[in-house]
Amino acid sequence: MIPGKYRSVSGRAANNVNCGLHLVIQTSSLPEKNKVRFKKVEFKLNKDTSSFPGRLSQHDLERNYSSRQGDHINLVSSSLSSFPILQRSSEEKILYSDRLSLERQKLTVCPIINGEDHLRLLNFQHNFITRIQNISNLQKLISLDLYDNQIEEISGLSTLRCLRVLLLGKNRIKKISNLENLKSLDVLDLHGNQITKIENINHLCELRVLNLARNFLSHVDNLNGLDSLTELNLRHNQITFVRDVDNLPCLQHLFLSFNNISSFDSVSCLADSSSLSDITFDGNPIAQESWYKHTVLQNMMQLRQLDMKRITEEERRMASVLAKKEEEKKRESQKQSLLKEKKRLTINNVARQWDLQQQRVANIATNEDRKDSDSAQDPCQIDGSTLSAFPEETGPLDSGLNNALQGLSVVDTYLVEVDGDTLSLYGSGALESLDRNWSVQTAGMITTVSFTFIEFDEIVHVLPKLKIKFPNSLHLKFKETNLVMLQQFNALAQLRRIDQLTIDPQGNPVVNFTLWKYYVLFRLSHFSMQKINGTEVTQNDMIMAERLFGILAHVASSELPQYRLISILGDARKKQFRYLLESKGKKPGIINEENNDSKRPVGENTNRATLNYTTRDFYNEKLEEIKEKKKFCKTYIEDLVKEATEINMKNEALQKLWPQMFIELVRDAVIEIRNKNSYMKLCLQQITDQK
Repeated sequence: MIPGKYRSVSGRAANNVNCGLHLVIQTSSLPEKNKVRFKKVEFKLNKDTSSFPGRLSQHDLERNYSSRQGDHINLVSSSLSSFPILQRSSEEKILYSDRLSLERQKLTVCPIINGEDHLRLLNFQHNFITRIQNISNLQKLISLDLYDNQIEEISGLSTLRCLRVLLLGKNRIKKISNLENLKSLDVLDLHGNQITKIENINHLCELRVLNLARNFLSHVDNLNGLDSLTELNLRHNQITFVRDVDNLPCLQHLFLSFNNISSFDSVSCLADSSSLSDITFDGNPIAQESWYKHTVLQNMMQLRQLDMKRITEEERRMASVLAKKEEEKKRESQKQSLLKEKKRLTINNVARQWDLQQQRVANIATNEDRKDSDSAQDPCQIDGSTLSAFPEETGPLDSGLNNALQGLSVVDTYLVEVDGDTLSLYGSGALESLDRNWSVQTAGMITTVSFTFIEFDEIVHVLPKLKIKFPNSLHLKFKETNLVMLQQFNALAQLRRIDQLTIDPQGNPVVNFTLWKYYVLFRLSHFSMQKINGTEVTQNDMIMAERLFGILAHVASSELPQYRLISILGDARKKQFRYLLESKGKKPGIINEENNDSKRPVGENTNRATLNYTTRDFYNEKLEEIKEKKKFCKTYIEDLVKEATEINMKNEALQKLWPQMFIELVRDAVIEIRNKNSYMKLCLQQITDQK
């Protein structure tokens, strides 16, 4: 007895995987004298047989059977048909009544097979057949092997309702179709074709093995309904993601080697499969990642084999440990992402508030100009301070950003961020952070302070705190701070030290002035600045700054009254200034040399110190004070004028009445003293009455 063998169809050569199907055919061996005795033919489908990698994948008819059967087969041409007609000897029909092999017969068409309705196994391997035809009468056929032909379309199978094994590997098929009536199909081999999409197989509820290796598939889906599928071979395609595999309740073996899968997220549905025990990812980009193995094992605890290697308990334990670390890292990454997103939303919110504020300021300034066109020429202005407004940059906000902004709390209208040696302040509310109790270590690390969306006048008020809180701060950055005039740089002189200054053009129109850098170098020369806006400061820059603005400082200090100059200077500079005043007019030799070091001016030059800056708030307070004084003076002058007017009117009235009054006075005096004795008695009597 020579048992026939059936090899699994999951692949050939390097892609050999057992499909779990065994066809056992028992026949009598051919005697030496060519005496044929038919004993028994048995066809058995063993669904319980477990499959394993490495078993070959083609229907194997014994070489003895193939060669000897070929010796007794004739293909006869017929004038009535364009197809050859198959003829077998009676001996061959008796010996191999249920199977027929036409392997390597150089066939271009399927021959007409008459009188063979009992055939169950038909083999057309390694021919040149382009179309499946002339087999519709073989309704008892169970296995059809058309491997290695030139078939372009699946057709001609609608009557083969008993077909269990269909082998169409290595053909030219582009689409899965015309399988509607093959509901009993158990094995379907379509490897080595040109198929781009899985389709038209959802009705094959008894299909256990599906081989689609070496096709042009880019994704895996549409697998619903394959409730019996245990093995799926998808090697050597162009697959980037997998879906619906978790809906296959019996799937045990899945082969995805040599595709384009680059992340576990693209095959995450595999983690939901409870039956899957064997899978391969080798040859994919994902297999090159350091996290590949432990991620797969952590998410697919039911696996027994990965990439053809049995999984050990130690590997599972290591995967669990690494997965925990990966999870912690992922949580930390999510936390950082959340913080970044909140930072972005907060900065956007601060920017929005800033734009609204600038728009309000612009509207107020416009209204004031309309009401009083002469306000800009008010002679009581201090230091030439003016209120500048910037047009609001309006634009549609993203709907997602709007929703996020609505969810922010009131606290999120400003942001304080410490990143390494940089302290970043967004929004005017952030200035309050300078009042916190900063640790010595953190405060000592800060060398750069960045201000964004904050009015410069508000920054001026906290500069003394900045000098105390962060003594090592050497670099200041200003963006959207309304630096609009050179005088504002005067306020920076009160800091301890500045090595670098960065003024962003956005929201700071002062950088549009040609000489602004030279003014900064001149006014803050006592800091010996090294960089402005990232550009190195040279000696020539310092010389040019002195030439441009040196005379300005001299004129400013010379024209100021002494009391005004002393009020501007600090205590130390007041002593220096008094020393300079006292030394004026003295001969050079009179000055004591021993006092030269102690009395020599140090730090900021006195002339430069007279160039100061008055903030808008202080300016507004002064304006209110001046307005009050003007009002008082006006009222006082009006009262004086009114009183003088009344006096003048009375004087004019007196001048008109005086002549008549004088005549009457003279007349009364003459009448009284006409009788001298009587007048004297009357006077004495009045004196006596007064006593």
